[in-house]
Amino acid sequence: MVAERSDREHGYTRRSVEVDRPEARLSDLFWNILLLIGGFGALWFGAEWLVRGAARIATDMGISPVVIGLTLVSLGTSAPELVVGVVAALDDRTGLLIGNVMGSNLANIGLILGATAVIRPLAVADRVISRDVPIMVLVTIFIFPLVLDNAVVVGDGLILLGVLVVYVAFTFRTADEDLSQLGQGADADSGEGEDAAHGLLLNLGLVAAGAVGLALGGQAIVKGASFLASELGASEELIGLTVVAVGTSLPELVTAVVAAARQQADIAVGNIVGSNIFNLTAVLGVSALVSELPVDSSILTRQLPAVLAISLLVWPITASASRVRRSEGVLLLVAYFGFMIWIGFAS
Repeated sequence: MVAERSDREHGYTRRSVEVDRPEARLSDLFWNILLLIGGFGALWFGAEWLVRGAARIATDMGISPVVIGLTLVSLGTSAPELVVGVVAALDDRTGLLIGNVMGSNLANIGLILGATAVIRPLAVADRVISRDVPIMVLVTIFIFPLVLDNAVVVGDGLILLGVLVVYVAFTFRTADEDLSQLGQGADADSGEGEDAAHGLLLNLGLVAAGAVGLALGGQAIVKGASFLASELGASEELIGLTVVAVGTSLPELVTAVVAAARQQADIAVGNIVGSNIFNLTAVLGVSALVSELPVDSSILTRQLPAVLAISLLVWPITASASRVRRSEGVLLLVAYFGFMIWIGFAS
């Protein structure tokens, strides 16, 4: 860019040339990629602290591992998507927001459940097969009529949050029934006196630190991803569907792998199914309360159908012998990459 300016002190006009230098653009790109990586790191540690603190509190209260996986751990590992969603809604980056939700649900089942099953076959609890996977499919189907008008508005957000409340209440109620049938109590020895109070304060501190990390990480990711989208000439939806979705799904990946390694498949599978339900209800619901969310036609024609298809695929897989075998994990991985290629070519 060439600009003229007068030097009144010396009585002449001076022409200065200001050019966008490639070095400056590369520097901006580098710092924004670094910001994106730092944001993912903050989300990772924030989610880890939040989940650890919440899970310890829940365990002290005598809540079963399946319920912890379906609710508290799912909410904690979905917190990155929720924070990114709220920040994106506030910044009017709705394409990034919705792409992140759809991409995260695809990644949770296809990439994370698939990869975890390849590493170690996963046993699946009966309640997950008979109740939670069907609920995940129904919630996904329920999104279709809400976005037919190409927007998720405040009323839709309230409906989605209502669905979430009903699901959480149903999960806890049926968990109590399951424990009763098994003859297990819900009482736990949470310690006495100062030790119990000290442990509670530590766990609440972990939850608070995790929340701060999530907030800072979410802001960093939205800023870095928005810059990356503009520099690459890609749509924010595509960046949200790929880079941001995989990044915000890292807590689910870590949780699933660690849980599987510790032979706690109930938490691993329950976390993935629960996270998908939370993404569609909590993330879209809360974000819609912050700002109306315009929905591109590609959501209806490709992204949402892909999420529904992979959700339907996991139903018979989990029902067969109540486990996810290595071969079925490979099938989920192939389905994930196939859907991503299909969606990517259309973008």
